Amino acid sequence: MANVAIVTDSNSGITQAAGRELGIRVLPMPFYINEELFFEDITLTQEQFYRRLAEDADISTSQPAPGDVTDLWNELLESYDQVVYIPMSSGLSASCETALMLAGDYRDRVFVVDNQRISITQRQSVLDALEMARAGMDGKSIHDALMRDRLEASIYITVDTLKYLKKGGRVTAAGAAIGAVLNIKPVLQIQGEKLDAFARARGWKSARKIMLDAMEKDVSERFAGKPVHICAAYTCSDEAAQEWKGEIESRFPGYEIHMDRLSLSVACHIGAGAMAVACCKKLTL
Repeated sequence: MANVAIVTDSNSGITQAAGRELGIRVLPMPFYINEELFFEDITLTQEQFYRRLAEDADISTSQPAPGDVTDLWNELLESYDQVVYIPMSSGLSASCETALMLAGDYRDRVFVVDNQRISITQRQSVLDALEMARAGMDGKSIHDALMRDRLEASIYITVDTLKYLKKGGRVTAAGAAIGAVLNIKPVLQIQGEKLDAFARARGWKSARKIMLDAMEKDVSERFAGKPVHICAAYTCSDEAAQEWKGEIESRFPGYEIHMDRLSLSVACHIGAGAMAVACCKKLTL
């Protein structure tokens, strides 16, 4: 029976405190604010981040330094036989590709999972990996199980402002200006590797309905007959988030809806005020 450590990054939405409670390690994602380096949930809190965002500070994300990744693996391999590392999707960050390259020097000891997840769906992969490790599965078996279901997830997200999508080059300056005047709320989706456009809505009420309708269609058609987890995430206020959670619970009675704040590395590209809903197929061994 292999003794397997589970590691993820802070894109999963799992905080350092929650990681300690779960018995996993969370690699913090680095940020630059006005060219000064910070680490999510270590030297930069959610409150500090949004305050600097509101001040229009120059914020950019980066990937963990290779040495920080291997130092963590080496530390864990002093106590564990193997490490399973679950970073954010390779379609959204180069950090996964870097980890895959680094793992080449750890043959049969470190397994990097590129199962195209981020945020709350990535979190569920971590929980599934933890369950498998506690059941005595080795690192390769855990990796293979997560990779088998790598595309069995959906995320829909609506942003409050086009400002940050414009900054990231996803919409033009003219498109952002028109969207602001017309109160356009873009609905985006992740159905695998990348963040893509899904629909446009006039106002929040319409945007939330589009997301819930899309999720209902996924549950009833795409995942028909398959048990799923439904979860939510946000960068809006806690009060608005609870209202959003209530809407999801009303549409999907009988589901336990887990809700998290979106990781800062996602939030810097979409800004404050966003809401998301997601589902992923339940693990079957």
